[in-house]
Amino acid sequence: MSPGDTTADVVVVGSGHNGLVAACYLARAGLRVEVVESDEVLGGAVSTVERWPGVRVDRGSSAHVIVRHSGIVEDLDLAAHGLRYLDCDPWGFAPAPAPGDPGPDGQPLLFSVDLDATCASIAAACGAADAEAYRRFVGVWGPRSRAVATSFSRPPTAAGLVRSFWPLGAPSNGQPRTPGGDLAVDFLGSGDALLDRWFGSERLKAALAWFGAQSGPPMSEPGTAAMVGWVALLHDVPPGHPVGGSGGLTAALRRRLEADGGRVTLGDGAARLLVEDGRVTGIETVSGRRIDAGAVLAACHIGATRTLAGDAAPPALADADPPIGNGFGLVVRVLTDALPAYPGVDPALALQGLQLLCTDRAELAAAHGDWGAGRLPRSPVPLAMSFSASDETLAPPGRHVVTIWGQWYPYALADGGDWDALADAEARRLVDAVDRFAPGFAASVLDTYVQTPLALERELSLPRGNVMHVEMGLASMFAFRPSPALSGYRVPGLAGLYLAGASTHPGGGVSGNSGRAAARTLLADRRPLRRLLARARR
Repeated sequence: MSPGDTTADVVVVGSGHNGLVAACYLARAGLRVEVVESDEVLGGAVSTVERWPGVRVDRGSSAHVIVRHSGIVEDLDLAAHGLRYLDCDPWGFAPAPAPGDPGPDGQPLLFSVDLDATCASIAAACGAADAEAYRRFVGVWGPRSRAVATSFSRPPTAAGLVRSFWPLGAPSNGQPRTPGGDLAVDFLGSGDALLDRWFGSERLKAALAWFGAQSGPPMSEPGTAAMVGWVALLHDVPPGHPVGGSGGLTAALRRRLEADGGRVTLGDGAARLLVEDGRVTGIETVSGRRIDAGAVLAACHIGATRTLAGDAAPPALADADPPIGNGFGLVVRVLTDALPAYPGVDPALALQGLQLLCTDRAELAAAHGDWGAGRLPRSPVPLAMSFSASDETLAPPGRHVVTIWGQWYPYALADGGDWDALADAEARRLVDAVDRFAPGFAASVLDTYVQTPLALERELSLPRGNVMHVEMGLASMFAFRPSPALSGYRVPGLAGLYLAGASTHPGGGVSGNSGRAAARTLLADRRPLRRLLARARR
């Protein structure tokens, strides 16, 4: 070995949260683990940096939803390693129509953990019938969404899916068994169809559709009903924001890993896999360092894994070509001297969670239609988050950080437009879209940092700016993600190589589920070898 070369039981490629979750489970099992990362910043899209002096800004995710329902935070005891979540409660705010907009004026909608308070808000804004319908909706979709959460924690095998969803059909509390056909219609149907069956108010349907659409597909697509149904779980545990920024999660994971003897190397990522006789034997880093290992867990984009394997990639990996799509969204990180002020709404209620600034699903349909045509949205639809309202560690007194998310911005524009030239103008349009509902917000802006689809690709190594790695449509989920041959976290034809990250089941978002499932798969594969070695020693 050359100076600097090392050995490990497992090398994890990528320090995103899934890679770190996998590394923590492997190190806890007693394996020697090293995580290698090409970026100088830990955490991939779950990271926070000082963007302006004294101002901490997330680079990717901000509100963590699925991971708070996965059990991983508790299982790894991340609170003992510095992770502290601030509950986003109320977790959703949807404004009344902006002044001058068509349609009736009304009260804002507030969604909180307290179901009674949520229903009272819906009754005031949309009527008693929709409030009662929402209460029934949560009762029906709570168990269904828990089944989805359970399925996310298991490999997407037929047996695993049956174990996750079978209880839904069982009778409960004297109620009859749910017909399988009814479940299939709901789960395979569109979010829009589900909303139309349950509710009458377009404002309520728009807020829930905008929440569900955060996974990527429009709510008109088949299979998107469950993305709307997830709101039922938020009345148990709301989204959360780590104190100090989203990177608080990955920082805690690193501390947990190092406490168990693991290691993280930043700024020197994997350059290629080392392969002998059809088996991975380690990696070589960009600096030329060799790490010999019995297994490599690639927690990076599936395209990056294919590149690392090079000529050694077996057909299952070489031929993998999952749909990446034409971009996903645009993010504007805004430094302000004031928080958004929505008329007639207590800031303590409006600013805790997701500000769902959409009052009609036609706005979402138009934005998605423009994206499909390769155009910029004619009317941007924003989602705003203002976590400096509750976390004083993010900015100094008198300053605030507001994140504005605009979805369905094409990576490649049909007219050949240059994103570097368009970035500032599009940021202003998104700021103005927030100002529509919170007059005076645009005047509070001191500086902006714009993450176009192209900038997301550059900064976070997200091909075509897709924050989910691979499209989240029905044809790319469960056993089809990233391809049927690769859906089990292994790479057939290349022993010792495992997959994790948003390219794999259950997909994008902050969940950690694929990291845990990949680690369990790797550990299960080692058990026969350990038993064989133990017998040989005897």
